[in-house]
Amino acid sequence: MRVKGVLAYDGSAFFGFQSQNSTSKTVSETVRMALHRLGIITPPVGSGRTDRGVHATGQVVHFDLPLHWQNDRQKLKVMLNRLLKPHIQFKHISPVADSFHARFDARRRIYRYVIKRHQPTPFETPYCRHLQDLDEKRLLGALRLFEGEHDFRHFHKRGSDPKSTVRTIYRTGLYAFGNYKIVLFEANGFLRAQVRMMLESSVMAMRGELQESDIRDQLYGKKIFTPPLAPPQGLYLSRVIY
Repeated sequence: MRVKGVLAYDGSAFFGFQSQNSTSKTVSETVRMALHRLGIITPPVGSGRTDRGVHATGQVVHFDLPLHWQNDRQKLKVMLNRLLKPHIQFKHISPVADSFHARFDARRRIYRYVIKRHQPTPFETPYCRHLQDLDEKRLLGALRLFEGEHDFRHFHKRGSDPKSTVRTIYRTGLYAFGNYKIVLFEANGFLRAQVRMMLESSVMAMRGELQESDIRDQLYGKKIFTPPLAPPQGLYLSRVIY
């Protein structure tokens, strides 16, 4: 039986989601080892990778259950969470079709980025970004330049080899949540570090370090300015839609 698991994790405790040869301290490898301890030998397959320091409230994985776990998924969730605490938690485990694929069946992904105007406390620092000079109107104006279908070949981190760099950004947003401001990106998919690069370009435009025309030129391949990446600690993979 194939199941879909929805994960939340604290990315500050890991070197990213994807398994690596150089370290076992990744989300995927930590989950794999917990599954293996419970007699589940198929490795978890994620909806996508997140960078070192990036968090998730709605990462999705799939894996196959052996017969002895197929009728007791609630107990499985409890035992997994006992093994994975305090940095990873299974929120749901539900049966899916044997053909379900966490990555290839995903239709939309939503990322959120948490910003705080005032100085974060030491307990908040790993989970949000301090932007004292936040200008909401200018930041939102820059973010909206990315909406629509574009070739993002100049807005992703090199080292990956996607079949296509064309993605559709369905919406961007900026809203308040308590003492925080939340930036939202929803798309049919994202390239490696694309969200962090789009966000930092927008922050630079907000500050006047770039013009909005510079972002348009890079989107259309007319001029390349290669912005830095936004700090990872404010970024969350919030939801994967199937």
